[in-house]
Amino acid sequence: MPSPTPTPPDAAPLLPLNQPNSKTDLFLSFTLLALQGFGGVLAVVQRELVEKKRWMTRDQFVEDWAVAQIMPGPNVVNLSMMIGGRYFGLPGALAALMGMLCAPLVIVLLLAALYGSVADNATAQNALRGMGAVAAGLIAATGIKLIGALDKNAMGKGVCIGLAAVTFVAIALLRWPLLWVLPVIGGGACMWAYRVLSDVDADRKKAGEA
Repeated sequence: MPSPTPTPPDAAPLLPLNQPNSKTDLFLSFTLLALQGFGGVLAVVQRELVEKKRWMTRDQFVEDWAVAQIMPGPNVVNLSMMIGGRYFGLPGALAALMGMLCAPLVIVLLLAALYGSVADNATAQNALRGMGAVAAGLIAATGIKLIGALDKNAMGKGVCIGLAAVTFVAIALLRWPLLWVLPVIGGGACMWAYRVLSDVDADRKKAGEA
């Protein structure tokens, strides 16, 4: 009797997502998250919300992070309010916001007072440069980890990577100001995405009518 064919790992059922238990859970979770970040918390946010707490999938995180980036204000603060509002409405959004800001605000004020006395010290300046390099490395590693989510993007992975490369050239090499990059490259990407999604919707309607 032939042995049963093993189930491929990709075919295994996905575990159900979790969700915050209460507004207190939101506040404490985002407080702990905020205390782990320095100079950018993208890597920490992705690990905590997607891999540990499983409040969202990787694809959902990429979509929500993209929305948070184009909204006014810090990206991670916008994301925290989106998640809090999704589960508990306005009180949840405020609880997540307080979690992101309260403890870091106290720490920043204390560090600012301390840094004022050592700002000209070479050791302090080198430490800040080192921490900046670590933060940049974490963000780059997280971006590489999230590339797989582009497989399901309507525009296609090739177009998305091309847009990222053009943005890098514009900012890092050509030194374009962000005020130019957002409307030129970002606006063009939005129009292209709108066109692609419109075509997808049209195809679905035709398939439904057939």
